[in-house]
Amino acid sequence: MSVDAGGAALVVEGLHKTFTLHTQGGIQLPVLRGVDLRVKPGECVALTDPSGSGKSTLLRAVYANYRPQRGRILVSHEGRCVDMADASPRELLAVRRRTIGYVSQFLRVIPRVPTLEVVIEPLRAFALEREKALERGRALLARLCIPERLWSLSPVTFSGGEQQRVNLARGFVADFPILLLDEPTASLDVASRAIVIELIRDALARRAAIVGAFHDAEVREAVATRTVSLHAAGAAA
Repeated sequence: MSVDAGGAALVVEGLHKTFTLHTQGGIQLPVLRGVDLRVKPGECVALTDPSGSGKSTLLRAVYANYRPQRGRILVSHEGRCVDMADASPRELLAVRRRTIGYVSQFLRVIPRVPTLEVVIEPLRAFALEREKALERGRALLARLCIPERLWSLSPVTFSGGEQQRVNLARGFVADFPILLLDEPTASLDVASRAIVIELIRDALARRAAIVGAFHDAEVREAVATRTVSLHAAGAAA
């Protein structure tokens, strides 16, 4: 079930987000001003605005890390529509566990948890047998060239590139209907970027709805089915 008649999995309507800088005299910093966006299953919408324009803020608002002052964020979740801008904590948790996958620019994990356990954690919400979950996690770590000798170690001591590949493995391990990608290839080498392109294309093939901020123009051109600007007409096309 889509959230609108056009078949979108994600709809953003009239989204406004302003930050108040309390340590600087309460200065108001408007970041998102009336943003509209619609993303259908099988689309990868790439945000093309320059740094500081609010791309990460939008992705965090969709994931409900930030609450907007105005607007709606409608998500198709298990046959019904959830407004992430006004949902209860219980609803937000359910959407995050089963509908929206989020790959941020930084890996945040509990220290001492082994890498393989970090990667397969999202699969707990899908009631997948543990052995099958481990199998999927191992396959992704191998595909992303994380050496097997590191799988039993916590990723907090890994290099920046290794941590980002663990982050990607965790984000792609489950078949989330919606994927949010915030600079997923940051700090990655050429070979790793090619693997990420393959992962995104695989997700598109299973009809995931993807929104991404891609600093790397080559990656963006390789995966985007559509590009939009947050502050220009046509974002909702």
